Amino acid sequence: MSELKDLSTYSKDTPVGLPGVGGRAGLFVPTELFDVANSSTIRHGAGIVGFGNPDGSLTIYFEANRFDESSLHKWENKARKAYDRMVMVAPTVSKAKIDAKFLELVGYIDGAGITLKEPARVNEWLAQSNAMDTAPEAAVVLWGRK
Repeated sequence: MSELKDLSTYSKDTPVGLPGVGGRAGLFVPTELFDVANSSTIRHGAGIVGFGNPDGSLTIYFEANRFDESSLHKWENKARKAYDRMVMVAPTVSKAKIDAKFLELVGYIDGAGITLKEPARVNEWLAQSNAMDTAPEAAVVLWGRK
């Protein structure tokens, strides 16, 4: 029975399977188990989107604005860029399959916008990343609106 606690899987609220264009995906932030400082993939302040796999892992797409594009300054724009890449199945190195214990579901993203169920966790992630100036202003962000 003690072996079961070592297995990790995503939250029951996590969308499962690759969404189509406009479909719903999860929004994630790293848990304390994820070593961001030594990660060669996910960087501080990244927007992370994804979905659950049948084996309990997560497939994620992420955007951290490595090249400082002004249009990707805000966290929600990073998440949107990662989401667009995911639903279009665009070739990218900003994709990974990861053990679910390293990420926490904090909300949802779809073709209409973002809905955060844990805005405080997003703010913690952005504060840890020294990126509070990129934080969303509200728990719901609709595309095309300020």
